[in-house]
Amino acid sequence: MTTITDIEALADRLSASANALHLQLMKAIRAGAPRSDTQALFDNEIALRTQADSLYLDAAHIAAAGLGADQQQLLAVTERAQAAIDKINHLKDLLDFSAELLSLGAAIASGKPDHVLAPLEKIKHRLDAL
Repeated sequence: MTTITDIEALADRLSASANALHLQLMKAIRAGAPRSDTQALFDNEIALRTQADSLYLDAAHIAAAGLGADQQQLLAVTERAQAAIDKINHLKDLLDFSAELLSLGAAIASGKPDHVLAPLEKIKHRLDAL
């Protein structure tokens, strides 16, 4: 059964992924990456944090939305995603990956479990490719 604690843990993992993105963003800025690229990554970081915050605020609603047993799979994938962010060295790959995380966060926040599968599978495939 999905608990509020599980949903908060998922939000924690998304926040941790945003923290990892921030570290990569700072590396890219110090390395002289183009401003448009670093701005896009920053925008994704902020959007990911916003989605994580939304999960915290909507935990009760999401718990009732029927994510159920899929919660453990979501937690495992978002934990792998956080670790993967630390290892991605190309800014474009970080932008793409963070966009996929944002899609997953939006699908979860929508409270519609049937919308979660597609972004979850994209992230799983990307993680397997790393």
